[in-house]
Amino acid sequence: MRDLKMQTQTSIKIETASYIQANEIIKALGFSYAQAINMFNNLVVLNKALPFEIKIPNKETIKAMKEADELDGDFVTLDDFKR
Repeated sequence: MRDLKMQTQTSIKIETASYIQANEIIKALGFSYAQAINMFNNLVVLNKALPFEIKIPNKETIKAMKEADELDGDFVTLDDFKR
């Protein structure tokens, strides 16, 4: 007999643009959005942490973030990477 697990239905509010993009990627990988959320939840439980690293930015990173917000600083194009 199949092991049936209880399921909980939930509702969350997320940004539409990131949901659409993530959902397209998840579908291309062969999963449903619900399956991806279940994988995320299982990784949180398994690791007792988020499945990615979150850090408080250092001074250099904060400066770079400010420059990006102000569109200030050095710019790199894709062509620069091809050299």
